[in-house]
Amino acid sequence: MSFVTCDLCDDHADVVRVCEPMFSNFGGSLAFGGAMVTVKCFEDNSRVKELLATPGDGRVLVVDGGGSLRCALLGDMIAESAVNQGWAGVIVYGCIRDVDAIAELELGVQALASIPLKSVRKGVGEVDVPVTFGGITFRPGEYVYADNNGVITAPHALI
Repeated sequence: MSFVTCDLCDDHADVVRVCEPMFSNFGGSLAFGGAMVTVKCFEDNSRVKELLATPGDGRVLVVDGGGSLRCALLGDMIAESAVNQGWAGVIVYGCIRDVDAIAELELGVQALASIPLKSVRKGVGEVDVPVTFGGITFRPGEYVYADNNGVITAPHALI
């Protein structure tokens, strides 16, 4: 997938929503996008692991981790599962870990930061619910695009 979010904003200014700048690129795919699947979880990556073990079909998982910087919601094994299942990327409003290994994968990954501590799995989290952070709402089934310039969403595919 080849695009620049700046160009998508210029070409589709009437429909794009721009997330506040807060994310860093950690994945091997620096530009990624697709239909959104959302999960809302706090310091528990159970639902993240479950979802990324299912067929991704080029979609992007948007994880609302509440902005927690205390533990990681994505690591190398779950990221590798996402690649094997055909996910285009993961955006984490929270932390990830195993960043060197994730950088080698053909997967887009953006997150707030990295931390070596894993999350505790309690089986908690909501799937396919609208989540809001960074000044915008991410809605399941809409589209998200991310690159080094930022993260944007649109109600329909832009490319």
